Amino acid sequence: MIEIEKICADARSASYKLAFCKSEEKNKILSAIADGIENNREKIKKANAVDIVNARGVLSEAMIDRLTLTDSRIDLMAEGVRQVVELDDPVGKVVREWTTANGLHFKKVRAALGVIGVIYESRPNVTVDVASLCIKSGNGVILKGGKEAINSNRQLFEIIQEAIEKCGFDKNFVGFIDDIDRQATFDMLQQSKYIDVIIPRGSDKLKKFVLTNSQIPVIASSGGNCHVYVEKSADLQMAEEIVYNAKMQRVSVCNAAEQLLVDEDIAEKFLPKMLSRLMKDGCKINGCEKTCAIVNGVNRATEEDYKTEREDYILTVKVVKDYNEAIDRINENGTKHSEAIVSKDEKVMEIFTGMVDAGCVYTNASTRFTDGFEYGFGAEIGISTQKLHARGPLGLEQLTSEKYIVRGNGQIRK
Repeated sequence: MIEIEKICADARSASYKLAFCKSEEKNKILSAIADGIENNREKIKKANAVDIVNARGVLSEAMIDRLTLTDSRIDLMAEGVRQVVELDDPVGKVVREWTTANGLHFKKVRAALGVIGVIYESRPNVTVDVASLCIKSGNGVILKGGKEAINSNRQLFEIIQEAIEKCGFDKNFVGFIDDIDRQATFDMLQQSKYIDVIIPRGSDKLKKFVLTNSQIPVIASSGGNCHVYVEKSADLQMAEEIVYNAKMQRVSVCNAAEQLLVDEDIAEKFLPKMLSRLMKDGCKINGCEKTCAIVNGVNRATEEDYKTEREDYILTVKVVKDYNEAIDRINENGTKHSEAIVSKDEKVMEIFTGMVDAGCVYTNASTRFTDGFEYGFGAEIGISTQKLHARGPLGLEQLTSEKYIVRGNGQIRK
């Protein structure tokens, strides 16, 4: 507890200096981090290899893929940091400016949140993504990764701190809880004196643990039980490609589709070809009674299947009466992450986008686009599935708050 408290206290002290850094100073640090990642790729791969060996027989192949750092993924990490360098710095951006009758000049500007604690699971690239975004937005950060990637995360953290020091700044801008025990996560969640906000990235189980135990405000950035709904007017070829991409392009990420809803009017025409294609490429299908009657080889789904994020080659299918039933099921079973409809009916699409409760709602597009880069924000720290203080992809601007700067000339209130 004492060690965790010290890490958090050091980050708090360093964060005040970071909040005052100029954009060019922060960009210098980020460029050094990108260089450090590229120059230490063999160390990164060596540490990652240990994590992969430890994960064999414990994690699914999809989750091991999520954990693995190849040369191309290391290149992407470094490139991601360089892209953050190119993004506009939100800190100090003037939101509004005015002068009152007594001569006081008010300026509302964007300001760093302070210290952000991020708790995440298998993906080691999150260590770099989060650190770079927090530095650029002027926030100190405490990183707490999962046990699956502990060696990879530790190596990346060392590279980040070395880069910060090399640029002449306080390495404690970025802190790291080097402890895989659940108690360490709990202890971190008690550090309200030093941490301003907690962001969990990972499973619904992790999110619930954080929300239950945190004494710090939480921006819930959790997993995604995402749906694609194929409405009766849909272009079925378009629907097939969207469903396939949403499910199969990368199954282990939070914006991959877990649920397929299909109108009963088109189910017999659409499902045989769609599900055969998915099963041929290794996707297991769980389905309702009607789905099982239409397509051979489908396992009967339980109600729990419709509520479960698999992050694997498993899709659950439900034949629905119409868009009203589809919307009701999404709002009941979804995690408020990303939901999609495939349709030609403008009225139905308008109803769907208006009534579905999710951070990101798509018409005629894959859920896989829920991503900071795809939205034009640059890198993201996660996808918020709640409504305060931000929702959807959490980019640089969402990692800031507001501050009022008031300039006077001797005014006193009477």
